[in-house]
Amino acid sequence: MANTIIIPDSLLPEDGRFGAGPSKIRDDQADALAAAVHSPLGTSHRQAPVRRIVGSIREGLSEFFSLPDGYEVALGNGGASAFWDMACASLISRRAAFGSYGSFSAKFAASAASAPFLESPVVFKGEPGTYRLPELTDGVDAYCWAHNETSTGVMAPVRRVEGSREQGALTLVDATSGAGALPVDIAQTDAYYFSPQKAFGSDGGLWVAVLSPQAVERAERVEAGAKLEGARRWVPPFLSLTSAVANSRKDQTLNTPAVATLIMLENQVRWLNGHGGLDWAVARCAKSASILYSWAERSDYATPFVADVDARSNCVVTIDLDPSVNASQVVSALRDNGIVDTSGYRKLGRNQLRIGVFPSVEPADVQALTECVDYVAQRL
Repeated sequence: MANTIIIPDSLLPEDGRFGAGPSKIRDDQADALAAAVHSPLGTSHRQAPVRRIVGSIREGLSEFFSLPDGYEVALGNGGASAFWDMACASLISRRAAFGSYGSFSAKFAASAASAPFLESPVVFKGEPGTYRLPELTDGVDAYCWAHNETSTGVMAPVRRVEGSREQGALTLVDATSGAGALPVDIAQTDAYYFSPQKAFGSDGGLWVAVLSPQAVERAERVEAGAKLEGARRWVPPFLSLTSAVANSRKDQTLNTPAVATLIMLENQVRWLNGHGGLDWAVARCAKSASILYSWAERSDYATPFVADVDARSNCVVTIDLDPSVNASQVVSALRDNGIVDTSGYRKLGRNQLRIGVFPSVEPADVQALTECVDYVAQRL
């Protein structure tokens, strides 16, 4: 097409994948799938070949997150959105308090609000581009928020609400786009849960949760109460956290998983640990994010969306563009040149780029991206 902007090869990144999820999958992960075409792909998830992969994932994540004594890794089908419902069924006793500051942090609160056996949640709302943590509230037994709000590029602290432990409340943190890319002290949580299609470079449809002994005990107590005659709560087998934990301890999932997802996740966990674990991944993501924020601050047409420097995500970067530069046209031109998944979150409705800089993304490619955006913007 005559109107197509051709970016010189000398400016293009080596790899043009910058998705906020699904994210870049490394060649070695794809090679691991090819090597598994005869086994374990297409074999039972309850047999040794697949269970060894699950066991390696659980052991590798325990090392990666430096788990405190008594904490354990559980996993199951359905992604983080399934875990929201599982938490409503098995972890929230009566009432939860939520920090809600974007599309994804709001969805967990909405699940709790729709559960007929729970009291209406207490929701602490923040404006998009900011975060709002829940505050100590009487009658609350679980405090919930997102480590990283994928829709807006905001990262929030992970620390227990002061007084929550004395209250006997759990801390449940949605870490889907933050886990593996942002620093965390797991001891500050009772359930730190995520899907593997972000920093862990795999496909969706699986949830992983790092659970404290208190979380496991809560699930056992809540589910036991749900079985009593006349109990209002229904915990279907798919949403039973105790079943998920029991199966995970056997290095398997309750239902048949996507084995390809497990293979890619296991390969990524080994790759991350082999390079230095969480500290290495955090530093790498921070370097990539700083390239984007520094570029936007120098630019005469781009600005970081998140005003608070301390709240700017180091794994999902959101950049507002001046109205004179149409973000949709920029995204389209980048895609024509093999640079993909840079669109802003559609429901946010801003003239914006959203760029995933998870550990698999090379910082040099992020630098190249900024030069390509400049090249396109100058020619629109």
